[in-house]
Amino acid sequence: MPSIETASQPLVSLRDLHLSFGSNHVLKGIDLDVQRGQAVSIIGPSGSGKSTILRCITGLLPTQRGTIRVGDTEVDKLANEAQRIELRKRVGFVFQQYNLFPHLSVLENLVIAPRKVLGRNRADAEQEARALLAKVRMEHKADAYPGQLSGGQQQRVAIARALAMRPQLILFDEVTSALDPETVGEVLTVIRELTEEGMTCVLVTHEMRFAEEISDVVYFTENGLIVEHGSAEQIFQHPTSERTHEFLRHALGDAGRRPVPTGDPFLLSNISRYSLSV
Repeated sequence: MPSIETASQPLVSLRDLHLSFGSNHVLKGIDLDVQRGQAVSIIGPSGSGKSTILRCITGLLPTQRGTIRVGDTEVDKLANEAQRIELRKRVGFVFQQYNLFPHLSVLENLVIAPRKVLGRNRADAEQEARALLAKVRMEHKADAYPGQLSGGQQQRVAIARALAMRPQLILFDEVTSALDPETVGEVLTVIRELTEEGMTCVLVTHEMRFAEEISDVVYFTENGLIVEHGSAEQIFQHPTSERTHEFLRHALGDAGRRPVPTGDPFLLSNISRYSLSV
């Protein structure tokens, strides 16, 4: 059981984070916190550094300046890949393009990492995998292969695979951007349920109405900077930055002021009509 002091500290903390690719200064001093149990969304135009932030959190990209802390791990000080793998045991990452192993069945996609990385026995790993497939409504596809699934089904399997590692934190990187409108709602429903259960999540998303509905905190980024951050209500209803207001006006339009649908996955599939591709 963590101490009161530890429990009150952010699970994720970024301070003055800088990253450049050659002469391209991508992140220009990012400060960001994620508390345990929070859902945090990062929104902003294309090229604003959103996905780069997620990759820095997991150590996939080295930074030039600043600090990254996940729990008690100083990510910016990790010296080798073995240390970064230890971090990724605790941080799930769901990508835009699913990244399932095409030669393995759905069930085996979930079982392989707990067995090989966490050392769990086959029976326990498979039992938990089947429970997670039921959680994302994919238990009937346990023996199918990724190529036999729709995009929405593959993404739900990818979420279940991330959960199979029992992570402290899951990062979602524009997970609906490659999906057709009919399957977006399937994935958003699963993510909503995870946030309602208290899973700590960071989402880079272009689903603006969904971000407003499920987020505890929203960060708006542009040109490698955090322009504004606050509660979902503050950012979406009362932004203080004119740039945030302009972005949301274009993203949502007049239709965006209508209440977001909740609970019904068939209604949720229409959320993408209020989205901005970023």
